[in-house]
Amino acid sequence: MRVTLFGASGLLGRELVQELNAEQLTALSSKDADLRDHARVQSVIQDSRPDCIILSAAYTDVDGCESNRDLAFAVNCDGAINVAEAAREAGSRLIFLSTDYVFDGTKRSPYEISDPRNPTSVYGESKARAEERLLEILPDVCIARTSWLFGHGGKCFPATILKLASTRPEISVVNDQRGSPTFTRDLANALAKLARANAKGIVHLTNSGNCTWYDFAAQIVQAAGLSTKVNPVTTAEFPRPARRPAYSVLSPDSLQAYNIHMPEWQDALRRYLASGAKK
Repeated sequence: MRVTLFGASGLLGRELVQELNAEQLTALSSKDADLRDHARVQSVIQDSRPDCIILSAAYTDVDGCESNRDLAFAVNCDGAINVAEAAREAGSRLIFLSTDYVFDGTKRSPYEISDPRNPTSVYGESKARAEERLLEILPDVCIARTSWLFGHGGKCFPATILKLASTRPEISVVNDQRGSPTFTRDLANALAKLARANAKGIVHLTNSGNCTWYDFAAQIVQAAGLSTKVNPVTTAEFPRPARRPAYSVLSPDSLQAYNIHMPEWQDALRRYLASGAKK
């Protein structure tokens, strides 16, 4: 299978490069192909003639998106449209990485793929709009929503917690936002399986189980054998520019329909730590 990957140098992209090494892979970073450059995107897709395109490149600085709305939409929405239009011209399938931020977080049971989009941040809005446009351009597109990514080779929550916990006796972490931490290695594996299964439609991919950021931090500190005290706080006590969904657990039913099951987040965290959190 010929695969073209956009976002190869990112947190998820690096794992996808490893996961897809047995395929005929064209791995592109933002330096190789800026999503905003329609002609360049079209050119690399024409040259690589992929059976499947995986679009994991995005502007993911959630707070930064609030003050850079035009950039967020240029990359996350217009850039995705450029890829989808080129995919349509080349007859390639497309897997688009999306996010739990397309939801408003007011639900109290896992979000299904049929639940309405209602983003409350610029980042979520840019991704939600991209989803809508891609479904119009490529009705058979696979939209892979995920959440709370962590992995090696870049900034992520466990790495931040480990750094803080190694220098402070106490840290404070919000305890009123609930979701599912997702290890990029497990996500890459599931995405490769979806690519080989010719998946289409919306699919939710996260590690199984859910927790709050406080629960996650406490587990990280404990698993790392640190004595740092983790204190729960509210979102109101820790204001950020972008509003986060209070609840963004994604139902696994759409993924399990492809007979793909992702490990529990606690198991994923253990493997992340064991494989070198600072790798």
